[in-house]
Amino acid sequence: MYRLTLNCSFCRWFYHFYIVSVTWNGFLLLLFMQSVFFSQSFPSWLRDLLDVLDGAKEDRGVHHSENGAEFLSAFLVCLLVWVNSCRRLKECLHISIYSGGVIHFAHYCFGLFYYVLVGFTVLCQVPAKSREGKAHSLTVCWYHVLGLVMFCWASVHQHRCHVILANLRKDKSGKVSSLDHSIPFGDWFEMVSSPHYFAEFLIYTSMAVTFGFYNLTWWLVVAYVFFNQALSAVLCHEYYLNKFKHYPKYRKAYIPFIF
Repeated sequence: MYRLTLNCSFCRWFYHFYIVSVTWNGFLLLLFMQSVFFSQSFPSWLRDLLDVLDGAKEDRGVHHSENGAEFLSAFLVCLLVWVNSCRRLKECLHISIYSGGVIHFAHYCFGLFYYVLVGFTVLCQVPAKSREGKAHSLTVCWYHVLGLVMFCWASVHQHRCHVILANLRKDKSGKVSSLDHSIPFGDWFEMVSSPHYFAEFLIYTSMAVTFGFYNLTWWLVVAYVFFNQALSAVLCHEYYLNKFKHYPKYRKAYIPFIF
């Protein structure tokens, strides 16, 4: 008998996650835009599902204050999730060069649903009246600007780090010459072994800032991202230390100057 193996998905299949995210969160972003510009309500099936996810209808007022700043926060975070997914999809398809490694089948399945769950998490922060298409104002606050600036800053550095990693496997003509690992240098690699993981944490933190710092639900998402990326960073750091005898000792694994 043949035994079903779970390690069946190549790392290069990461782009599947971002295709799902771009499609799903793009759909949610379209609903947001219809609500903003045409005062249209969310589809009834979606409103009912959100009521189940964030509590009974009669308790919605406990979870959501009806103000324009909160609605704008949710709209901006949905936009940022979609923009980040578009960038990562482009990087996976046109920049990153993956080795022949594999990921666990369960990890692959979770990755497919992760960004769908993230989208639902964002929508649960939308005030009840806004879901129903009732009139709402858009109030711009200082933390919206700060969150957007932080998002752009972290995204630029993550992109640079992905380019650096890809270039390690190319020759001077730009063609892939090797799938072996090498010591990366430049940008945040001068401080940590996995700055792209640290940047991912900062990207999600920027969304928490955009929510106004106080959104506990999104901070739980940030906590998940922090520990998930930290584990990957530690494993990567240990790999570098074991593989390269002259690996820079001043580099931390995940957070510059700290960890």
